Amino acid sequence: MTRIYYDQMPSPIGPLFLVADDEGLREVRFELDRRPHTPLAGWVHSAPKLAEARRQLEEYFSGTRLVFDLSLKPVGTAFQQSVWGALTTIPYAATTSYGQISQQILRPKASRAVGAANGRNPIPIIIPCHRVIGSNGTLTGFGGGLAAKQWLLEHEVKCQGFVLS
Repeated sequence: MTRIYYDQMPSPIGPLFLVADDEGLREVRFELDRRPHTPLAGWVHSAPKLAEARRQLEEYFSGTRLVFDLSLKPVGTAFQQSVWGALTTIPYAATTSYGQISQQILRPKASRAVGAANGRNPIPIIIPCHRVIGSNGTLTGFGGGLAAKQWLLEHEVKCQGFVLS
């Protein structure tokens, strides 16, 4: 049986709930997210197991990290995994559309399905679903709320030239 660990951390966009197993980070949940912000039965609170994820998120929020280097273990279908993999290729401070992601994964007519997979991304921020916007340039749904999405995009643009690599 897989042991699941959790921890919580404050962030500029509200509290985050982190979930991992021994193989990697499984989830980052927002306070406004549809998923519960509390541990399930049997989960173990472990700040040490999530210390590296927390450290890298803190660096991202402070503007000193452009790219995450964590072992990730998002759970999803093969299609969702392909979308989430494509999301990881969106450069820091850049945006793309659902249609562009559908082209990238060689499913040009699947932009709605891409949107659905984007909305089910269990590791937002690190798998940067906030960088996907509508084809007309408008902000679209986000698990942490549109205000958080706006903050993340503005934060990246603001920090882009100041990050120490």
